[in-house]
Amino acid sequence: MVPILFGRALQNPYHGFTVYTVQSGDTLSSIAQQFYGDPERFRTIFQANRNVLEDPDEMFPGQELRVPQ
Repeated sequence: MVPILFGRALQNPYHGFTVYTVQSGDTLSSIAQQFYGDPERFRTIFQANRNVLEDPDEMFPGQELRVPQ
């Protein structure tokens, strides 16, 4: 049996996050480099934003993303 989670538990399993507004030319890798010093950690940002991102390569300027701390 698999438990089903709803609401905040599903969308925000982190203890804290920063809201980042996507700029023209940004990628999840460049945002990960800026916040974590490691572009490979883009998956962390992608997972935290599955409610607004379907594809890690598709973001648009002005979109607000949560960056887990």
